[in-house]
Amino acid sequence: MTSAPKPAQPFIARQQSELRRLLPFSDTQDFEDAARGLIARREPNAVTAADGRVVWDNDAYAFLEGDAPDTVNPSLWRQSRLVAQQGLFEVVEGVYQVRGLDLSNVTFVEGTTGVVVIDPLLSTETAGAALALYREHRGERPVTGVVYTHSHVDHFAGVKGVTAQDDVDAGRVPVLAPEGFTEHAVAENVYAGTAMARRAAYMYGAALARGPRGQVGAGLGQTTATGTVSFIAPTVEITTTGQEETVDGVRMVFQMAPDTEAPSEMLIHFPDLRVLCTAEDATHTLHNLLTLRGAVVRDPHNWSHYLTETIDLFGDTTDVAFASHHWPTWGQERVRNFLTVQRDLYGYLHDQTLRLINKGWTGSEIAEHLQLPPALEKAWSTHGYYGSVSHNLKAVYQRYMGWFDGNPAHLWQHTPTEAGRRYVEFMGGADTVVAKARDSFESGDLRWAAEVLNHVVLTRPDHTAARELLADTYEQLGYGAENGTWRNFYLSGTTELREGRFGTPTVTASADIIANLSPRLLFDALAVQINGPEAWDLKITIDIALTDTAETYRLALTNGVLTHTAAQQQDSADLTLTTTARRLPALALGDLTPDALADAGIRADGDTTVLDRLAAVLDPGDPDFPIVTP
Repeated sequence: MTSAPKPAQPFIARQQSELRRLLPFSDTQDFEDAARGLIARREPNAVTAADGRVVWDNDAYAFLEGDAPDTVNPSLWRQSRLVAQQGLFEVVEGVYQVRGLDLSNVTFVEGTTGVVVIDPLLSTETAGAALALYREHRGERPVTGVVYTHSHVDHFAGVKGVTAQDDVDAGRVPVLAPEGFTEHAVAENVYAGTAMARRAAYMYGAALARGPRGQVGAGLGQTTATGTVSFIAPTVEITTTGQEETVDGVRMVFQMAPDTEAPSEMLIHFPDLRVLCTAEDATHTLHNLLTLRGAVVRDPHNWSHYLTETIDLFGDTTDVAFASHHWPTWGQERVRNFLTVQRDLYGYLHDQTLRLINKGWTGSEIAEHLQLPPALEKAWSTHGYYGSVSHNLKAVYQRYMGWFDGNPAHLWQHTPTEAGRRYVEFMGGADTVVAKARDSFESGDLRWAAEVLNHVVLTRPDHTAARELLADTYEQLGYGAENGTWRNFYLSGTTELREGRFGTPTVTASADIIANLSPRLLFDALAVQINGPEAWDLKITIDIALTDTAETYRLALTNGVLTHTAAQQQDSADLTLTTTARRLPALALGDLTPDALADAGIRADGDTTVLDRLAAVLDPGDPDFPIVTP
């Protein structure tokens, strides 16, 4: 079924009107800051790949210049207007940002002979366009260094758009990153990368039409670019707070902040400029403690602690703070206040969740009732445009208590489809449930309508009335959401119900990412693809000999589990593969025939039928799996 987007229901229109009355829209400081220092815009601001495919189009958000319609939460509309501002901006003399060319910002810090690039976006095409815009107005300065602040793909994957592997290998361009960066950057995009990318398609709404009834932004940035994901491994590792490095005359003092917004993250202070880069630990939104695309739950206690340390270390010597998203904050006192509010935000969510956990509250109960204190609530930078109080509180509960809330009824529940079938039967059948859900929808009880209609769709995906009403319900929930990623999830669910699955626009497990898998990460990546039941009775051993590192690994497939060890073995393996560490990742590309491996520089000796047996039980993920339908 297909259906055009529908208007906002009267109860959503009333909600938006009330928000316009209650929220301090007369405060225009953020708009002044977001426009400050503008040098030039890139016009038009569409970026294409080599094949002509559009991978980024910020001009698609021109509709945001008008007033917020009833189909968009006015607070989210305000945030999207701010985030959609694009161009080359001067932060201070010598520090420049290009904003509005990807989900994140890229920063250029001018050195003695060239420019140091901080966080080169998500794709090579957008990073290259940003560098071209910078050079058009600041001169043809060579890139003399690259810094990755943390291990999320939108902060490193455009690196080959600003420099080349040869320049890094030759020592002309050092690449700085926090300790553990490569392991976390690569593992996150490979282990559960297919599922994360699929859910990210919903979270960022990359496949949704842009417009007042479609995608208006994601709160942190507008959306993700769909260009080429690249990777260059760091050459300089930052390991301790206070570590100082100078690149092309640019002096940087680092603060380690592991297990905050990313497992590997650092902040950067530029003492000669009195400028602080907060990476992604202090932005103009409540961030995610558990991102909707899926990830390991982040630690708000650490997050709050490290922001206290940031204030102590740099509060008196910082006049400007900028992040790899959003716009800078100017003025020493304003910077300190901004960091304090952000610090207190994560500390409050953490501490109050634990207080209520210890009173016996469950995650959903805490999320439903806990509110921010007025001083935090009134600050625009604490609003849940990307993270939300609701799902972050549940994340804190999950971090400490896990999935089980202690109620025995929830210990061994049916799957959603099986539970749905029983719910629908108990409630009188699909037609009766849909009729009652329509009453709930019309009265504005959208959460309940979604709950019961979900049971019908999981049980009877061909029930047209249920699909249509659930699509309408998700659409209205999206219209009302202040959170950009909630809106995108709801409207993507609407799209799946009305038009079918729409694929995964941004795939992060690129060839460059796979090529940087260490041997152990590579073996683990293969292990999670083993179809266990199909491999129960298989017994296979493979030795991997790496000629350049003098390492040998034994892979063993037994009981449906692929394990590896570097310990010396007494017996011979069924097969030996000889290659180099650089060529080994070819194993992850799917073709395990001896000829294909030989073409990739991997020699196979022994029983080569082992490769066929291994390939037969590899079960890669589905990048287009359904989310709201069975």
